[in-house]
Amino acid sequence: MSASSTAARAQGRPVLGRFPRPLRILGYALVAALGLLYLLPFAIQLATGFKTDPEAAAHPLGLFPVTPTTAAYQRLFGISEAGDGVPFLRWLGNSVFVAAVVTAGRVLFASMAGYALARLRFPGRTLLFGFLLTVIAVPPVVLLIPRFLVLNTFGLFDTYTGMILPLLVDATQVFIMKQFFESIPREVEEAARVDGAGVFRTFWSVVLPMARPALITVTILAFQGSWNEFTHYLVATQSSQYETLTTGLARMVSGSLGGGTQYPLKLAAALLSTLPVAIFFGFQRHFVQGANAGAVKD
Repeated sequence: MSASSTAARAQGRPVLGRFPRPLRILGYALVAALGLLYLLPFAIQLATGFKTDPEAAAHPLGLFPVTPTTAAYQRLFGISEAGDGVPFLRWLGNSVFVAAVVTAGRVLFASMAGYALARLRFPGRTLLFGFLLTVIAVPPVVLLIPRFLVLNTFGLFDTYTGMILPLLVDATQVFIMKQFFESIPREVEEAARVDGAGVFRTFWSVVLPMARPALITVTILAFQGSWNEFTHYLVATQSSQYETLTTGLARMVSGSLGGGTQYPLKLAAALLSTLPVAIFFGFQRHFVQGANAGAVKD
């Protein structure tokens, strides 16, 4: 291996000098082509939202609307003169409310449970951690019917409480926090206790601020999971007033909100519903850092 390749590897940069220039150009072109192919559906979705229904049906893959119109977005936001607006704002409000509460709850409970499993010594700790790993291994679809029966028995079916309460704790995110807390040196906590801090004060004021990468990771996962959740909301509610973006869009696609293809309306709604999830790309660096932080211990 050449000295330049060794230096590049030592600095963490990819070693590309060993490949001939034509192969490197071909590789970059292939990656760019795959990237454009991946973005093509999003471009079609964006363009279709500004088409008329006949144009979208006649040219569904066209990237440039012949007669651009905002009629689909006017219907979504209830400002259409036709008066047949879709309850998109209600879906959006329900999604924002549920996702905000679930995200806050998951971050709080995952961090507290992860710290307890990582640092506190109590009877049944090993058994509880084994149960946590078992829950991670269980497919969520297996729990749908038992979850519906529990919600119905306790009178939580078709309520916001029934939508939120079963999602407040996620075993995977508890595991992430536990692994990260175990990577923090114990000397930091011992110094805090010497200064008179109790367990909760040490957790809240000393350890938790150091877990920022893991907290960002859990926040992203919690928000994405609750925002994109569909099956739980489907079995936990039946009234239209509790519909979120996922269940509302499913009803729209099924044809329950009007006849015809309505491609512009459907794709415009789908585009708006996916925008908040794009925050993942803005925090990708923190996500990778938090996901890998627990793998290395001092």
